[in-house]
Amino acid sequence: MRFELYTEESDDRAVYITGNFNNWNPRDRNYQLKQLDPHTYFIEIDDPVLPDTVEYKFTKGGWENVELDKYGSITPNRKAQKTTGKTSDNIEKWRLNWGPFKKEFFPIAEVISEEFYIPQLERYRKVWAVLPYDYYVSDKSYPVLYLQDAQNLFNEGSGYGNWEIDKKLSILAEYGRGDVIIIAIEHGSEERIKEYIFDNDNVANGSEGKKYIRFITDTLKPFVDEHYRTKKDRENTGIGGSSLGALISIYSGFLYPEVYSKLLIFSPSLWVEPNNNFPMMSFRVPFKTKIYLYGGGQEGSKMVKRIHVFEEYLKRWEKKNLFDFEFRTSINPEGTHSEFYWSQEFPRAMEWLFYDNTENPVEVKPQQQSIKN
Repeated sequence: MRFELYTEESDDRAVYITGNFNNWNPRDRNYQLKQLDPHTYFIEIDDPVLPDTVEYKFTKGGWENVELDKYGSITPNRKAQKTTGKTSDNIEKWRLNWGPFKKEFFPIAEVISEEFYIPQLERYRKVWAVLPYDYYVSDKSYPVLYLQDAQNLFNEGSGYGNWEIDKKLSILAEYGRGDVIIIAIEHGSEERIKEYIFDNDNVANGSEGKKYIRFITDTLKPFVDEHYRTKKDRENTGIGGSSLGALISIYSGFLYPEVYSKLLIFSPSLWVEPNNNFPMMSFRVPFKTKIYLYGGGQEGSKMVKRIHVFEEYLKRWEKKNLFDFEFRTSINPEGTHSEFYWSQEFPRAMEWLFYDNTENPVEVKPQQQSIKN
């Protein structure tokens, strides 16, 4: 079957076709289109590979670079019968690194407190709530994800850039996948390393991770559950972060599996625990825990290796009946230890953790209407 594509927007990105014939892999090199001229592409796919009704889309290498309609909105799946032998499609716009971002779907970022008291550490911290765009006009209750290092998540002005979670959540909301509350805790500046190291005085003299974990679990979570419409159970509660923030999130999930069922772990500082000696609570029936692991190939020679070793430990702990893990590992060969790459990975992690999806938001009907209309 021959698929032909004309696109007005031309750039140097390769074009791929993805669909129900390749598990919706948006960057499958077996399905890269050939280019006839700056605007025209085609691919011929052997019939035995294709189902009778072919569902498909075009991307420029990922869901962050998928096709859009002329208004910059998501498009429904294209469909064709294999018996037709040929299709001709036209694309007017493409996403570029998840953009464009629609203001009407932007979440509401509000400060819970400029000085939230941490009784376990006897200090104060700024804490944010990032709410779904329609939070104040709906009566829904929402799952919650607690994220570390709020300074680097969505506010402009961070010296390292930021994850742009507000923009990424607006994209997820447009796909009908934005019903999550993010609680973002600012790091403690000079206290950051101590607070994110669990119990390792060789790395941080006077490490305070035990107390920090108790703050989120015993103090902050009850406050959030009281003041916001949250789904309080473990199935709807997650924790995560990057680097040392990812490390302390691993400890949180392993020590409080009755509280957290989802762990978002980006570029974890596993060098602090090279032997993976994580303390774990033992329960008669192991808790099912989802872990999204991400690392970049350019983060140093040992990052990816340590992540794969950690995977093996996850499997061992599972065999010992300590946990029932479901985990996904994503490695970006070009990824550096930076907010830019964590930002790119964030929507994929959110989809998998909270929507049991396989990086394919396209089966959700486009949600074009805004509550502000």
